Amino acid sequence: MPYKLNKKLSSLKPYDPIEGEYKIRLDANESFFNLNQVFSEKISREISKIDLNRYPDPYAADAVKAFADFYGIDSKYITAGNGSDELISIITSCFLETGDKILTLSPDFSMYAFYGALYELQVETMQKEDDLSINVDKVIDFCQDNKIKALIFSNPCNPTSLGIKREEVLRLLSNVSALVILDEAYMDFWTESILDKAGEFDNLIILKTCSKAIGLASIRMGFAVAGETISKALKAAKSPYNTDAVSQAICKCVLGEKDFLKNQFSEIIKNRDELYLSILKLSSKYQIIEKVYETKTNFVFLKTSKSAEIFSQLLKNSISIRKIGEYLRITAGSKEENAEFLKVFEQILKNL
Repeated sequence: MPYKLNKKLSSLKPYDPIEGEYKIRLDANESFFNLNQVFSEKISREISKIDLNRYPDPYAADAVKAFADFYGIDSKYITAGNGSDELISIITSCFLETGDKILTLSPDFSMYAFYGALYELQVETMQKEDDLSINVDKVIDFCQDNKIKALIFSNPCNPTSLGIKREEVLRLLSNVSALVILDEAYMDFWTESILDKAGEFDNLIILKTCSKAIGLASIRMGFAVAGETISKALKAAKSPYNTDAVSQAICKCVLGEKDFLKNQFSEIIKNRDELYLSILKLSSKYQIIEKVYETKTNFVFLKTSKSAEIFSQLLKNSISIRKIGEYLRITAGSKEENAEFLKVFEQILKNL
């Protein structure tokens, strides 16, 4: 008899990024800075020191120290991962058991529910408010009333670009018994992080990535920040050599450039703000844009009934953005990329 995939695998669909070559890529929330152009010699020197015949440091100690120094936290609270995706996979598969309830908020990053379902958890989804905001009191009540074992959400949120303030996150943490997995992938673009509080809670894991503001999407380095008990468990549960030596070396090299990165963050935020205000202005001119959401990330999120048409026309002009149902998500690019996008975008709006 032929081998058959089990039910959960046979129904899986691969993650669907935009494929192909486009002149302007504003679809994946990547940084528009190419750090290889700035640090190529320094990175080459670091990589040349690697003994390729040896396994990498299982705990990525140098990269972890660089991350700890950059954010001003204790390295004992940090676990390195092969991107935040690996860390989400480890947490959902090891900190929870089959049938446990995990709560996701909608809309949010799709991979939270994906990993929950993959590891046979009972995935509960709570819809956000009509304006896409999070009502913390409702989340607390839902967690307690439904015996939720884990809550996972992003702050600021991908894809809505909205966020809840630090004091609200802390209030949430203090009023639920669930494990809270807080994804701060976009917090470098805002000021409401609770990273400094990670060691004070026994039910908190904060996820951080090098793929967004830092601009190292290609090397797949992420970090989980949590109290000592959870951190020890994470280090025990992960695979022995989960981050490679090249990625560790590049991460250490770049995170050591604190002043450069802070200036880079500021420029991305400046470009984001200019993009947001330009799209907001267009929304008052073209009623087809129903709403532009205030942004705390490196992208702009908007609602339009013509999302499919706009998305398709932009691709024809070699500009990629992200379409999510009746919403569009546009990453802030360089000044030149933003200008070209806005020019083409307005022309499309005129013709709809």
